[in-house]
Amino acid sequence: LVGVRDIHADHAASHIGKAQGIVTCLRATPYHSTRRKIFLPMDICMLHGVSQEDFIRCRQEKNVRDVIYDIASQAHVHLEHVR
Repeated sequence: LVGVRDIHADHAASHIGKAQGIVTCLRATPYHSTRRKIFLPMDICMLHGVSQEDFIRCRQEKNVRDVIYDIASQAHVHLEHVR
């Protein structure tokens, strides 16, 4: 976009974009759940015993928070790669 031609900058931008995408998905979850749509990785939800209905009903149980934490941790990993 600004004429930077560096493989390291491209790699960093890729990780920043992935982190931003994950965070955007998490932030949009309350909005989407009111429309009965959940766009979170089901493998992580299943790992913690959480269903889509748990998000739709806005449950604040520990296992729901654990799903959010695991997904947010993936964004953090991408930011650590950038550093």
